[in-house]
Parts: sequence; structure tokens; C-alpha cells
Amino acid sequence: MGKKDIISKEILKNIARDISKYILHVDIKDNMEIINQEFTRVESRESDLLFQNGDEIVHIEIQNNNHKQMHLRMCRYYTDILFLYEKYKVSQYMVYIGKEKCYMKSQIKRDKMNYSYDIIDMRDIACEELLESNDPSAIALSILCDFKGQDKQVVINKILRKLRELNDDNAFEKYLEIVNLYSTNRGLEENVKKGVEMLTVDIEKTPFYQIGVEQGKLEERFDNAILMIKEFKLAIDDVVKKLNIKKEELLEYMKNKREEA
Repeated sequence: MGKKDIISKEILKNIARDISKYILHVDIKDNMEIINQEFTRVESRESDLLFQNGDEIVHIEIQNNNHKQMHLRMCRYYTDILFLYEKYKVSQYMVYIGKEKCYMKSQIKRDKMNYSYDIIDMRDIACEELLESNDPSAIALSILCDFKGQDKQVVINKILRKLRELNDDNAFEKYLEIVNLYSTNRGLEENVKKGVEMLTVDIEKTPFYQIGVEQGKLEERFDNAILMIKEFKLAIDDVVKKLNIKKEELLEYMKNKREEA
């Protein structure tokens, strides 16, 4: 049994709704008709999310692993949907959230058949696009996206910090559970654990901060800022604010240090 199979159907539907809204930009309204349809042929299988959006039927599948016959499975869904909704436009999306490189086929061209569906690999989406949002669901999804070479711990810390700032204790726990679930698809479980621990760290009580305050020389503050960023994986914006230094000057100092090395 795959990891996807042990995730509850309700969680899968919530993930699909969030992806529909933030990745596909198809907002599922509260009163939009969600179609609970089980298709039975050789095997009994329920789609992850199927809903009617005006004169369009939207089908979204969440895939955690590569499936060598995914194109056939999606085609079967397509024909089953047409049996019920032949007069509607049908849009199909398979959203890949797995660890390995996605190699599934997105089309079937043979005989007189020309069928295709859209594959969306979450790793092709820049995490900053979602991190800039003030919607907790979008922020949680960003852990599945492309970090663009940024330090993993720094990104995770930012995700958790924003979720903490935007939610009360109960809501934060809910989104933390979602982030933990997503993290298993990227091997980031330990980073999330460390990030949660970092949320409880008071930056003003760290030894580097105390040294920076007690020693007023700008160069020493820059050095301590670098230590805080590297050692504690703290966000540079938080560090410069606490140490009362300019971000541009710190970045220039860091650049010069690298060149000297």
C-alpha cells in the first residue's frame, strides 16, 4: 500500500481544493457542487476531486508516486466522466507531489486516438509565490514547491513563522499537522521538527545577540549576525531588525567576507 493510500480521503480532498485554488487558480466556492462519484469497472476507484464549475467538469488527482500506467488511468476517468457529463467540457489535472523525478506520460497517441491531460509537478513552482500569501493553506503548500537553492531550514523556518503569526494555537496546530504531512514527500521531517523548536527560541536570549548588543562595533555586529543566520538558521530580516543594522550593509559585508576567503 502506497503512502497516498493511507492518507484519509478528506485530507486528499482538502489538498486538492488548495491546489485547485492556489496552483490552478480555480477557486472552489463553498456552494460549488463537489461530485462524489465512484467509478466501477475492473476496480472500484474514487477520484480525488471532481467538481462542476459552470459548464466545466474539473478532475484533479493527487499522485505521490510515479505510476507507469497513469495515462491509461486518467483516460479511463475521462471516458467514465463523459458517460455522465458528455455535454460538459472536461479538464483533467494530475498533481505530482512525490520525491522522485516525475516521469509519467501525459498523453496517448495511437491508432486514431489523441488524448492528453495536464501534469503539474509541484517542484516546478517557486515556493515564494505561495509564501508571499497571507493564506495559511497556500503557505503550507509552499513546502512542496521549489526552494530555488535557498537553505532548506531557512525556508521551513519562514513557513512555520508565518503560520504561527497568522493563526491562533488551535489553527496553528492544524496547519502544522498539514506541513508535517507534506514534509514526508520532500524528506524534510527533521527540518520541520527543528523549525518548530526554533519558534520557541527567543532571539534576544541567544549568546550571539547578547554579544552583539554588548559590543557596539558595527563589524562585530555583522560577524554575530552571520553566526546567528548560519548557526540558528534565523531569517536575515529578523536578525538585522534585532541587531539594528542595515540589511544592505550586512549583505555587502558578507559578500566581501566570501571574496576574502
